[in-house]
Amino acid sequence: MDKIEEYLNALPEWQKKNLSLFRTLIHEASPSVTEDFKWNVPVFLVDGKMIFAMSAFKAHTKYNFIANGALVDDANHLFNNGFDAKKSRAIDLREDAIIDRASLKALIKASLDKNF
Repeated sequence: MDKIEEYLNALPEWQKKNLSLFRTLIHEASPSVTEDFKWNVPVFLVDGKMIFAMSAFKAHTKYNFIANGALVDDANHLFNNGFDAKKSRAIDLREDAIIDRASLKALIKASLDKNF
């Protein structure tokens, strides 16, 4: 089992579900994305450039749009954290939060388009 699977399997079910969704949508959006584990969290890279990261906290999960997230048009207003950062943006999801899968996938694609 790889480090990302170990990370996910150690989480409460709701956190595992949230982060697994993000992971799945990233790979659906671009088959060229590779995975790594840095700073004790899963990260996603294209051509060695870190684009996304995901993490779990006590009360929420986080989807980080690391590279140029601030430049992405968030038409559906999914970003709810990281507004003080110059380059990145984030989405924090609490246990009862529901996120629109199609909107999230579109945001992931837009982020990839801004980077490549």
